Amino acid sequence: MDVFEKQEVNVINTFARHESNVRSYCRNFPDVFQRAKGSIIYSQSGKEYIDFLAGAGALNYGHNNDFIKQKVISYLAADGVAHALDMYTSAKENFLVKFNELILSPKKLDYKIQFCGPTGTNAVEAALKLARKVTKRPGIFSFMGAYHGMTLGSLSVTGNLGVKAGAMGASNNVTFMPYPYGFMETFDTIEYIDSVLNDANSGIEKPSAIIFETVQAEGGIIVAPIEWMQRLRNLCTQHGILLICDDIQVGCGRTGSFFSFERADIVPDMVILSKSISGYGFPMSLVLINPDLDIWEPGEHTGTFRGNQLAFIAGTAALEYRENANVEQDVKIKEFFLKNFLNEEIAVISEKIKIRGLGMIWGIDIANFGGSSLAKHISSRCFELGLIVERVGRNDTVIKILPPLTIEMPILQKGCSIIKEAFNAALSQ
Repeated sequence: MDVFEKQEVNVINTFARHESNVRSYCRNFPDVFQRAKGSIIYSQSGKEYIDFLAGAGALNYGHNNDFIKQKVISYLAADGVAHALDMYTSAKENFLVKFNELILSPKKLDYKIQFCGPTGTNAVEAALKLARKVTKRPGIFSFMGAYHGMTLGSLSVTGNLGVKAGAMGASNNVTFMPYPYGFMETFDTIEYIDSVLNDANSGIEKPSAIIFETVQAEGGIIVAPIEWMQRLRNLCTQHGILLICDDIQVGCGRTGSFFSFERADIVPDMVILSKSISGYGFPMSLVLINPDLDIWEPGEHTGTFRGNQLAFIAGTAALEYRENANVEQDVKIKEFFLKNFLNEEIAVISEKIKIRGLGMIWGIDIANFGGSSLAKHISSRCFELGLIVERVGRNDTVIKILPPLTIEMPILQKGCSIIKEAFNAALSQ
């Protein structure tokens, strides 16, 4: 039992005694947190932690953003509707108007909006279900290294065998294709998919849809090349296959532009959003649908918590804040800093270290050191020094940098310095 496991037993014994074994983040960050502001989380004891996790991407605008918070407080104080299923409400109307005004119309995107259950996996389920309904084909193509959620349909298109272990048979009707990563970077994965689809003896039927991430976040911060995404779009059009972009973690400005696929100048048939679309960490997910594909019958895909009213209020405020604070330009400035720091201060520590990322999502890949123990040691040391940073990728060998987009530059610099200190300490041992 290492020092952190002992700390969990001694300090957080209430949770260990009463909460299910399934808990995970708390095992890596064993402290009791009481309040948070901006990019800092404070424990009960008063210790400060810089947040490079940001609710796994749900807090792009930071903890308790003042502008968004005041909008929510005003709505609550006025006894605004708190729950309404999918009935018409002023909160929903304002969100729809603002989303179209600030996001869809300027980008010349024409999508219908389906509000799903409270979390991203619900929207993934809806997209897969609609794709099959539209095409009348059961198959789905996904990619090796993909992560799309933890319910059965989402697990079926997730590559990680570890998280799928308890869901036997979850990958029925799903075929995993190679993503441009590792040795596959020199292999034409699009040509391979095209060959499979054109080969009458491939044994693989044409799918209803291909679901993909422009950046595989949980997969290890694997950034898809622009040309690859463009060819994927063309392949889907050529074969009559729907293209679904999962923008749950890397959308809402995480890569710079609001949608992560904008850099490739493509338009997916469906786009899945969750996490930071609510702006404040409230549960919310939605699917953007090409209007020609919106063939749902009324009530055919429902959920008690579709259309979270507080999320509508916060989400509308977040869109306004993003515009007023020029968040997109701010991300470019911080991207420049992160790219330079990681390549000039971290990558030079060892030739075994690989740096990947864009915008405000970056990964430090230390798989070449063998196993996950070093990455765990570095993450644990960062936590001791006051930084929360997650491990992702195959065997959790990638340190993932995912701070709020609004993090102040001095705090961003301090967090990066902690990572450097942890790396130097770990490798010197």
